[in-house]
Amino acid sequence: MRHRIIETALIAAALLLSANQSLAADKKPEAPGASAASASTTEKGARAQKPAAPAKNQAAAPAKLVDINSAGKAELKTLPGISDADADKIIAGRPYGSKSHLTTRNLITREIYENLKTRVIARQK
Repeated sequence: MRHRIIETALIAAALLLSANQSLAADKKPEAPGASAASASTTEKGARAQKPAAPAKNQAAAPAKLVDINSAGKAELKTLPGISDADADKIIAGRPYGSKSHLTTRNLITREIYENLKTRVIARQK
């Protein structure tokens, strides 16, 4: 009886894992001939549709990303939660491999980082 329960649980776990893997798999690329045919149908469909009206609210446009490896003190201070001292620490700690180094090197708190992580980037030279 005990072996049967364990066996059933293992089978159920294996089925769940395989189902998860099949859902997470990326789609396979189409054959070159098939993509040309689908591209022509997409173009026809795009011409048939009316052009989308421009958005009235331009505030939804993505803001300019601040590069923490090259930004000046004034530009760093425009970020939410960054003070003069924080900007000086960021400049002194350059170069950064990624923006998460701001917290791993204890330059800013995790809360401040969560507020500005979508506004910064660490470009490599």
